[in-house]
Amino acid sequence: MERRRVVVIGSGFGGLFTTKGLADAPVEITLISKTVSHLFQPLLYQAATGILSTGEIAPATRDILRKQPNATVLLAEVTGIDLTSRMVTAEKLGHTITVPYDYLVVAAGAGQSYFGNDQFEIFAPGMKTVDDALELRARIFGALEMAELSDSEEERERLLTFVVVGAGPTGVEMVGQIAELTRDVLVRSFKRIDTRQARVVLLDAADAVLPGFTPKLSASAKARLEKIGVEVRLGARVTGLDETGVDVSFADGSTERIVASCKVWAAGVQASPLGKQLAEQSGGEVDRVGRVAVQPDLTLPGHPEVFVLGDMMSLDRLPGVAQVALQGGKYTARKIAGELAGQPVTEPFKYKDKGSMAVVSQFGAVAQVGKLSLTGFVAWAAWLGVHLVYLVGFKNRLSTLLKWAITFLGRSRSERVTTEQQLVGRLARKQLGDDFQPSIWATFDSDREQR
Repeated sequence: MERRRVVVIGSGFGGLFTTKGLADAPVEITLISKTVSHLFQPLLYQAATGILSTGEIAPATRDILRKQPNATVLLAEVTGIDLTSRMVTAEKLGHTITVPYDYLVVAAGAGQSYFGNDQFEIFAPGMKTVDDALELRARIFGALEMAELSDSEEERERLLTFVVVGAGPTGVEMVGQIAELTRDVLVRSFKRIDTRQARVVLLDAADAVLPGFTPKLSASAKARLEKIGVEVRLGARVTGLDETGVDVSFADGSTERIVASCKVWAAGVQASPLGKQLAEQSGGEVDRVGRVAVQPDLTLPGHPEVFVLGDMMSLDRLPGVAQVALQGGKYTARKIAGELAGQPVTEPFKYKDKGSMAVVSQFGAVAQVGKLSLTGFVAWAAWLGVHLVYLVGFKNRLSTLLKWAITFLGRSRSERVTTEQQLVGRLARKQLGDDFQPSIWATFDSDREQR
């Protein structure tokens, strides 16, 4: 049988599990990703706050697939998809490649949305990439270091104020860790400042913390955050954000300027722009965050050879969580393999909800699994177990378990190394513009030729 060409875009849960699911199928797979790793995004905040290393939450995709002969990994960013000619175009550092396909799986994920205020990104990184986590680590620990140096009370107050925008799971987990760092973990590490005096603020325009959870769990999470010293400000819409602080407009019409050095944005998502390309060529629709409407079998309308997964697809109001992408990847692999074997999968994709969880503080979490609601230590233990299971690779699971033991029992953070490059990299790239990467590659090629 002639081996069919499958192109997979993205190395997240959707792309990776599609690729692994086709290991024994008569196909040649080309996985194209703009990063070299498979990022376990639910634990990104732990890399940002010094609990885990980036290697533990983002193992190399090549290593994961090294024993799969029919899978080739290419580091590049897909810039174009031609549905008519069945061709994918990708670029990296000024190099352009084109890859033909018989089946296409688009699982390029989503980025942070600033709701039309993209200028906020420079001063308030999101929580979507390894770069984001490393920059936030540098900003959090760097703010404390600069406060230790300062002799100005006003400057210290600004440096010791941390603002997280967005009260969903990512924002709640992030703000809880910052509170624990300043209230407990780092108290004895600094001599000139008292980190317990840090102001930690959580902002959200909604009227509840964790609005996707039951009112009881939402209230429990809010109470737990306030107990560990977090200021929870709801009905708070960010109207301005710059280097020195955040402008907030409240539901009652009042406004406030929060002077803060370190800001984190966890308030919204925007699907990959590839979704718009697919919709324009297929005559399909995209929703307000750029997700493409797909058929019940996850295919693009009019293109049964094209699958759209995870954060890029819009179907039955499914949430943008890892389990949707993971299960979608497994389903897509079965669908393609079944068709090639003459045993087509006819049933539509059916998502099995494994529940929602969020860690609020040390030994405290909330979990909602069907009609079952859990809080406190039991929910926290369940959260640890679930996330450990879905980490890729035994070695990563073991090292993560050891780091968690050190962190939660010893109340320390082993991953606190930061650099100035991590702190200023985003701003530098913004200033250098679009020619930044190609110029580096050209310089490298030129130096190599001279040698």
